Amino acid sequence: MELTTPQVPHASRARAKAKHLIVISYDAFSEDNWEMARRQPNLAKLIKQGASSNRLKSVYPTLTYVVHTTIATGVYPDKHGIHHNNPLQPFVKEEDQAWFWFQDAIKVPTIYDAVLQQGMTTAGILWPVSGKSSLKYNIPEVRALKGENQALKVLRSGSPLYCIGMELRYGRIRQGISQPHLDDFTTECATDTIKRKKPNLLMMHLIDLDDAKHMYGTDSEEVKQVIRRMDLRLGRIMQAVEDAGISEDTVIMVQGDHGQFNVRYKLHLNNLLQAKGLIYEENGVLNWRAFFQCGGGSAYLHIRPGDEEAEQLALAAVAEYMQGYAPGIESVYTRDKLDRMHASTCTNVMLEARRGYCFDESLKDPLVVDLEAHGIRYATHGYSPEKSGYRCNIVVSGAGIKEGYTFGELEMVDIAPTMGRILGVEFSQGDGRALEEIFTEGVHRVSYAAEGMNTAHQ
Repeated sequence: MELTTPQVPHASRARAKAKHLIVISYDAFSEDNWEMARRQPNLAKLIKQGASSNRLKSVYPTLTYVVHTTIATGVYPDKHGIHHNNPLQPFVKEEDQAWFWFQDAIKVPTIYDAVLQQGMTTAGILWPVSGKSSLKYNIPEVRALKGENQALKVLRSGSPLYCIGMELRYGRIRQGISQPHLDDFTTECATDTIKRKKPNLLMMHLIDLDDAKHMYGTDSEEVKQVIRRMDLRLGRIMQAVEDAGISEDTVIMVQGDHGQFNVRYKLHLNNLLQAKGLIYEENGVLNWRAFFQCGGGSAYLHIRPGDEEAEQLALAAVAEYMQGYAPGIESVYTRDKLDRMHASTCTNVMLEARRGYCFDESLKDPLVVDLEAHGIRYATHGYSPEKSGYRCNIVVSGAGIKEGYTFGELEMVDIAPTMGRILGVEFSQGDGRALEEIFTEGVHRVSYAAEGMNTAHQ
């Protein structure tokens, strides 16, 4: 079935709050970072001049590509079709796995499709699941696999002339995907794009904080250093808006996508299945009847189609492990619970890890590994968004936004309709709502005659 972007009357743009919207996804920016982050000068300025909350609830599982697809579509994973960062690839090493890099995996329209349809310009810098998308200026988040060339993959998946231009100007900053260099590169590309292109919608993804939490833990000095670096990057973006002469007509949105928890133990779930013969070797090749696709704090139980016995045996193996008072597995979610959480329909069963534990697919390690005993600091995500201390932060500041306004609970599905409301594009696919409470009274009428109507490639 061919999906089309909802038709939106051009007259709806009269309700726009701003002509330009910059969306900064601050990966892993969660409530435990709020107190420090809000005291940094640039974010503090945005908070004072705008609306903010540290009660943004994510979606299940709290994996980056799952969440970012919800941000871009305004619907839960059971509708948008991205269930994990990666498609299922049993027995493939994590570093060799393909990801959901390309927009054609998304089953519903995106906000950037709707904005483009209204004749406005769009840009994306390392936005997840945006490869080969409609974004006019697009540096997609893709990675070369064995036998592929990174530069060619980026060019084929994004906007070639734009990518080449950014690489020529700022490629010297980047050192592969290492931080802080990658986010510094992204920031320079964003400031250049704001000043040269003045897109109506810019969506960018900054990953430094997420990387630091994974590598050093959530309460590390390295995390504090990232929060300080992030504020400097935010200042660069704010200055670019000033330099472009569009500050009176711009909204900046800074938001997290998930939290992280510190982990001491890794539980290698597929060992349970292998012990029951559900993962086996045949002619020297590993095969499976049941397989756990792990996502840090959660795991999908995948079953070969029609193999009901395998599902029963897998669940029995999990129950046996849990009855032995073995730690690690907090809950077994069946379809009723998953439906209430709007989780992907790709499986009937998911496992939820206890805090302090995470799940891993590898069959080469013992069932339980004590990371602390090996001198490893580690944190991860993927857990249920219903866990305490796991909400995200959001700041929305600029034209048409209330100043110094603190709002409460909101859902990740509310972001896309709110983005549409800011730009005067009615965009709702039923799961989320525009956050009307953050807007000032009255209508901010903007003209698109001079900017945004030219959709020719530059």
